[in-house]
Amino acid sequence: MLDEAHLGGLRLFNGFYEGQPELVLELYARTLVLYDYADDPSFAGALVEETLAWCREALPWVTCVILKTRRSPGEADRRGRVVFGGDPARRIREHGVWYALNLQMNQDASIYLDTRLLRQWLLDNSRHKTVLNTFAYTGSLGVAACAGGACRVVQIDRNRRFLNLAKDSYLLNGIPIHKPDFRAQDFWVASARLRRTGEMFDMALLDPPFFSSTPAGRLDLLADSTRLINKIRPLVKHGGRLIAINNALYVSGADYLQALQTLCADGYLEFEGSIPVPEDFTGFPSTLVSQPPADPAPFNHPTKIAVLRVYRKN
Repeated sequence: MLDEAHLGGLRLFNGFYEGQPELVLELYARTLVLYDYADDPSFAGALVEETLAWCREALPWVTCVILKTRRSPGEADRRGRVVFGGDPARRIREHGVWYALNLQMNQDASIYLDTRLLRQWLLDNSRHKTVLNTFAYTGSLGVAACAGGACRVVQIDRNRRFLNLAKDSYLLNGIPIHKPDFRAQDFWVASARLRRTGEMFDMALLDPPFFSSTPAGRLDLLADSTRLINKIRPLVKHGGRLIAINNALYVSGADYLQALQTLCADGYLEFEGSIPVPEDFTGFPSTLVSQPPADPAPFNHPTKIAVLRVYRKN
């Protein structure tokens, strides 16, 4: 998976499943991001130092290393500090598409690599489609849809800074920016407004955070995933698709599938299948040590990606 030009992104080590739960390593072009998940940030200090020494020897082409201490009380530590080298990478290339990065903008790395195969699916299935991307974050799913030939993509996220990074990705790929289609709005407010105006799309993407609470609504993926789908379903045209993602660790794949099948019982939704998470996230057979807290089967990872076909009464 390591391309010779070192332009892509991948997870090198998933400690949750590969024997060291305090540690995750990801590559973004020539920048290595090291996540320290230890409950006590001082606990993993020696492990971090050993890992850095190993990586500098094994990956001599890496020009920058960022350490994100996820349990630190300090925001700067959670967002990440450069502990080796110069400036972090500002973009990666995936399936021929460029994605802008700001690896220290947030505690995450500004693009979710576990949805890589979904972006490939969007490249293959978005031609001439109108697409709604909710909880867009930095818009990578919408960028993939645009690169796949979508005629319009509406990106919705509460944080304008995240959407501005999506615009940078558009510029990297020569995609025209239509400012009204970048909407820094609360999901509940934006979806209600779209329903009132009767606007509909060929495809809707639903990739919410595990939990959030705003004055307009509360979200908890342990209990609310079907409620979110019902909020989005009226915005999808007859025969269109709704891509629903549930990344709750403690929601089993069987329970999520059962919830989807219950939604499909009225005949207005159809479960078409799932999109897997790439193997650098699931762990390989030779490296897998532990299992997630809830069995994700029939999905292959706690990031459970479902493709639903939408039908309308008329």
